[in-house]
Amino acid sequence: MTKQYMNAAIIPMNEFPQGSPLPYTVLDATHINAAYPEQKLEIRGGGYGSDAAAHPTNSNQFYVLTDRGPNADFDGIAGKGKQFLVPNYTPSIGLFELQTDGKIIKVKEIILKDSNGNPISGLPNPKAFGGTNEVPYDINGQPIMVNPNLPFDAVSNPIKTDINGLDPEGLAALKDGSFWVSDEYGPHLVHYDAHGVEIARINAFASDERNNMVVDGKPILLPTEFTKRRANRGMEALTITPDQSTLVGIMESSMDNPDKSGRSSSLVRMVTINLVSGQIAQYLYRLDNAQHVTSGIVALSDHEFYLIEHDRKFPLQDETATKLIYKINISQSTDIETILNNESVKQDDTLGLTINRQTLEQLIALDEENCQMLEDINITPVKKTLVVDVLASLDYPHDKLEGLWLRQDGSLGLLNDDDFAMTDTDIINPKSSVEHKYLDKEKTIIDANRLYIVMPIE
Repeated sequence: MTKQYMNAAIIPMNEFPQGSPLPYTVLDATHINAAYPEQKLEIRGGGYGSDAAAHPTNSNQFYVLTDRGPNADFDGIAGKGKQFLVPNYTPSIGLFELQTDGKIIKVKEIILKDSNGNPISGLPNPKAFGGTNEVPYDINGQPIMVNPNLPFDAVSNPIKTDINGLDPEGLAALKDGSFWVSDEYGPHLVHYDAHGVEIARINAFASDERNNMVVDGKPILLPTEFTKRRANRGMEALTITPDQSTLVGIMESSMDNPDKSGRSSSLVRMVTINLVSGQIAQYLYRLDNAQHVTSGIVALSDHEFYLIEHDRKFPLQDETATKLIYKINISQSTDIETILNNESVKQDDTLGLTINRQTLEQLIALDEENCQMLEDINITPVKKTLVVDVLASLDYPHDKLEGLWLRQDGSLGLLNDDDFAMTDTDIINPKSSVEHKYLDKEKTIIDANRLYIVMPIE
């Protein structure tokens, strides 16, 4: 990257007022744009923004991940769920290259496939393997059923699920050309080869035969309490340590542990998985605000990481919007997997660590001051230091800051998730429930995937 572009990206930009755009194609242009009914909605692919990762050898190339595909909230005859607006969409990993003039080109696309080489979908999982009873609907607003030629019936023709369906959100690119991807539902961590074919999987479901990362004859499993993740708020961020030995993931929000009473907690769970020894460790990260989310992580060493924390607000629509990047350190933090049982502290097989019969999420949701109780029993959360206030450093107008690319010069590439340039509408329109995703209140600026570059200040 030239010094000229580097400087343009660090300060509020004139040459690139909204960052450097990623190229896209139009996936669909048949729906009405509810915000402007005389116009068609362009569903753009695009959609690269769920996470980012550096190419292992080419300093100007980076990988970016899509999510499950263009979808919208929908309430139909079978209940609340999602309408999938582009049939047969398959999540993918895109390889992009940043040119010396600041332009970005797409090098290739890697379609994600199951272990048999068949393209996966973004459809919900079965309940036993991470499903949340989410109903999938087609472009006509009809439930997607096992047999599309027969009427919907919960018993004889039930809702279709996909055991390999994924809502990808976290990405780690390995030196051997393969990838680990985490998702928001199971949560699942899936290992894909360089061609996008599944070769291994880790989740919390002991009965899932795809969990084939085995140490001493036993599969590596996530702690059971990770099945208590909030729907659509699972393992949002994933990285791998520089020695390629350990996956590190963090949940997007506080979990529904044991139920929704835990979701107003500021505690977020971070997990490390040693792929050689099978050892699992868990740490607690405290959000600045329980309404914030984590959305990107990248490893600097085996104990230091950069992490995105933000509020999903549009800066052009809400002056209180917050987009932050922290440097975190787990070296002095407590691995809660190592806490031993005593009279008040128990390791529950389903709920994880409990204190006075309450989950950690319940305890903090009840009163944030209970964090002191954790300190009193020698549970130390992850240490964090602010290194980038994104909105103070950049002209950044997006709601979702999700991709984090650690560059060889120490700078950070930031990528937003544009949701395929579409969103649910807040306008009552019987002909359409979707519109373009706009950055401003006036609905004149359509969101798009863009790359920004900043230098952390420590």
